[in-house]
Amino acid sequence: MKILVLGAGAWGTAMALSACSVAGAHQVTLWARDPAQAAALSAQRQNSRYLPDAAFPASLQIVGGDLAGLGATLAQQDLIVVATPMAGLRAMLSQLRTLQRPIVWLCKGFEQAQDGAFGLLGHEVQAQVAPALRTGVLSGPSFAQEVASGKPSALVAASRLPDVREAMVAAFHSPNLRVYANDDLVGVEVGGAVKNVLAIATGLCDGLQLGMNARAALITRGLTEMTRLGLALGARAETFMGLSGLGDLVLTATGDLSRNRRVGLALAQGKTLQQAVEELGHVAEGVYCARTVLQRAQGLGVEMPIAGCVVALLDGRMHAAQAVAALMGREPGTEVSAA
Repeated sequence: MKILVLGAGAWGTAMALSACSVAGAHQVTLWARDPAQAAALSAQRQNSRYLPDAAFPASLQIVGGDLAGLGATLAQQDLIVVATPMAGLRAMLSQLRTLQRPIVWLCKGFEQAQDGAFGLLGHEVQAQVAPALRTGVLSGPSFAQEVASGKPSALVAASRLPDVREAMVAAFHSPNLRVYANDDLVGVEVGGAVKNVLAIATGLCDGLQLGMNARAALITRGLTEMTRLGLALGARAETFMGLSGLGDLVLTATGDLSRNRRVGLALAQGKTLQQAVEELGHVAEGVYCARTVLQRAQGLGVEMPIAGCVVALLDGRMHAAQAVAALMGREPGTEVSAA
C-alpha cells in the first residue's frame, strides 16, 4: 500500500513508523507543513521534538511544504491519514475534498463552536466541507511513544464504508498493533472526544490526593456521561464498552503520559490554565473541546455534571475544592443504565 500521513507531530510520526513495520512493504510518506521541519526530520532520521527515541527506518519518506505541491502524489495513495489537531481538520479536508482515495483522521475531539453553532465531531465537519470524501477515523487507547516503540497496542478503525475500514486494518494491523473494525463512527468519535475532558477531571482528583476510591467512581460515572451523550447523538451503547470508550478513558485518565490528565494535575496544584498549557508544550484536546462537549450535551438535554465542573474549572469560575464539593453535594440518585 501507498500511505501518506499528513502531520508530523507525535501521533502522526508514531503512526507512520507503525505503518512502516507492517509486513508487506508499505510505501509510507510523512508530510510536515513546515519545510524546515521536514528537512530536519529527513536529515536526523528522527522526530527530535516529539519522539526523540524513535529512529526512522530507511523506507520512510519525508516531504514538506505546501500541500498543493504534492500534486498527483495525493491521488496515487491507497490511504491518506490526517494527523493534525482537531482545529486543523476542517482546513485539511477542504484541501482534500476532490480526492477519491480513502481519507481517515487521527484527531479526537469536538471542533470549537463557530458563529454561534455547536462545535462538531470530525465526521460532522467532513459532511459540511467535503461530503463526497470516503472517510473514517482511527482511534482507541494509545500513547504515541508506546506505539512508536512497538509496544503492544490496540486501535479501532471506524467508518460507515467497509472498504475504508479494510484499508485502515491493512495499513496498520501488525503483531504489535491490533486494529479492530467498527461501523459505529459516531460512537468511536464521541468516546475519543469526551475521554479527554474526563481525564482532566481525573487528573484533578489525583492531584488533590482524593484516593483510589474517588478515581474509580469518577471514571465509572464519567463513562456513564460519555455514553449518555453518545446515545443522544446516535451511537450504540456497546461501543462505549470497547476500545474507544472504556479503553481510551482508562488509559487517558490514569496514564502518566496523558496530556489531559497532566492539565488536571496542574490545576489541582493551584496553577492557572495558561500555566498548565504552557508547561505541557503540546495540544491537550480536552482543554479546547470541553465547552463544546457541554454545549452539545445541554442542547440535547443530556446531564453531564463532571464535564460541567471541568468547564467551570477551565473558565476560572470554580476552584478545585469547589468542583469536588459540587460533585459530592449532588442529590442522591439511583444508578441506572446510561440509556
